[in-house]
Amino acid sequence: MPYPIERKLVIAVSSSALFDLSESHAVYVESGPKEYKKFQEENLDKILEKGPAFPFIKRFLNLNNRFQKQQPVEVVLLSRNSAATGKRVFRSISHYGLNITRAAFMEGRSPYEYIPAFNASLFLTANEGDVLSAIDAGYPAGIVLPSKVVNDDSDEELRIAFDFDGVIADDESETVFKDGDLPDFHQHETDKSHIPHKPGPLADLFKKLAFLQKLEEREKVRDGEYKQIIRTAIVTARNAPSHERVITTLEDWGVSANETFFLGGMVKDRILSRLQPHMFFDDQRSHLESEAGDIPMVHIPFGIANKRH
Repeated sequence: MPYPIERKLVIAVSSSALFDLSESHAVYVESGPKEYKKFQEENLDKILEKGPAFPFIKRFLNLNNRFQKQQPVEVVLLSRNSAATGKRVFRSISHYGLNITRAAFMEGRSPYEYIPAFNASLFLTANEGDVLSAIDAGYPAGIVLPSKVVNDDSDEELRIAFDFDGVIADDESETVFKDGDLPDFHQHETDKSHIPHKPGPLADLFKKLAFLQKLEEREKVRDGEYKQIIRTAIVTARNAPSHERVITTLEDWGVSANETFFLGGMVKDRILSRLQPHMFFDDQRSHLESEAGDIPMVHIPFGIANKRH
């Protein structure tokens, strides 16, 4: 029996994150929506180049090939395009063999308010305004930053890395750090080491990934040859003694990451360049830097670190 939509892990993605729309966007900015529509119609059969979120989405959808009976994941297209100009996007989706069938075309309006309607645990887009609106409404969303697209099809593994505070967990600890200093932060976290954090914007995504990992573990028990493909990591600037509350929180939620790095302020790219995640989520833009520029980075503009006046 297929999973009901409430049990599925749904990711919503915009065409600007999935494909490289820089050429058509330039037409829109310079000549307006009428010329943009004409440009898309004239290039209807010209396949769009892959965008920064493409490798992540492709591997994510591959989970349904592993669990064909349950079909536990889904990707929905949420677009500012009209249905007419969206034809080119869907032709490109079909060309690359991506199983994306549901979509919302908003003809210039932001689609963020439909995130909960599609039960999405994440909305990925290159449009910063849409993400800020979503976060303000309490919906999980992230800005996909420009990066090189690496076509690594040598294996099926899906590697996803998360910052902890302001991403998986709330920003309570970041607020203490911002209002005080490092010793105050460590003391606060030591005193509350037994108290789990409240969920952050991507807590639901992380929990549902953990559920899928349990499916994989069960399959591994049933079939010793099964190779697990989901690999999660937490890469946080915390170090001891503030590390304990991270562990307390994950234990309370009944989840864990495959790898956890407590860096004590070390530059995160030192880990990310070795881990090579297909997506890294952080609430602080200054942490979203990769020397090689080949790691897809997503900014989650949540909490005290992104307070807007």
